[in-house]
Amino acid sequence: MEQRTRVGNRLLAALPPADLDLLVRHFRLVELERDAVLVRSGDPIERIYFPLSGLIAFVMDMPSGPTVATAVVGKEGAVGVLTTLGPSRSPMTAVVRVAGTALQISPAQFQAALERSGALRGTVQTLTRALMAQFQHVAACNALHSVTARLARWLLQVHDRADGEVLPLTQDTLSELLGVRRPTVTHVVCKLRASGGIRSNRRGLIEIDRPRLEAAACECYQLMRRRIDRIVLTEEIKPPPLKAEASLFTGADEVRRRTPTQGASGQRPRHH
Repeated sequence: MEQRTRVGNRLLAALPPADLDLLVRHFRLVELERDAVLVRSGDPIERIYFPLSGLIAFVMDMPSGPTVATAVVGKEGAVGVLTTLGPSRSPMTAVVRVAGTALQISPAQFQAALERSGALRGTVQTLTRALMAQFQHVAACNALHSVTARLARWLLQVHDRADGEVLPLTQDTLSELLGVRRPTVTHVVCKLRASGGIRSNRRGLIEIDRPRLEAAACECYQLMRRRIDRIVLTEEIKPPPLKAEASLFTGADEVRRRTPTQGASGQRPRHH
């Protein structure tokens, strides 16, 4: 388990060395800047990302303007793998909500590796099942549970993928996660602060008390976490040896030295 953590991305950590090597030569390490749009709904998928840190939200853009989050992904997942089904356009927008880093690869390079690797095809299936599980739980949670309980769940999901007890989340991001207006967000944040789940709420930063936040969250958080972990762990196999791991990050670090720091896509959200 320690080796998996050191690899950085759980999906990549599960691959045998030979299968991982099919991808390593093509990876480019990129910075994921907060609020950068990786792909917009309806646009062709031109890049695939394997996050090493940070958090990406999948959001639905409504014709009237508002957006609502349907899932989040961090180092346990990837963005853009729908291209494995053939040339496709993204059904939703992917936005970086907590800054981090990712390994980027083109769909053509990923597809070439996929055709040679049964283990990689299994990884894609694992990710698809994990995302579907999250979509299902979020839909059920939105229908059945209070806004306060849902906010506690979202904050716990973000905390699972972020470092430290202070989460870099704006009011607009919380509004997007909950699918409610900002006045409602302010009211719900005040309720969680009164219960001790949130210790402070500075501009763009939320300090949490995890035990109290777990007490305030609905049952969906634990159910979702266990279900997704079960899906991923069922497919995880012996992690690659440290030699392969060193090769992965040696190449990525070299790219980082050659490439100026910038957002992963250069796009900015229209409504975020």
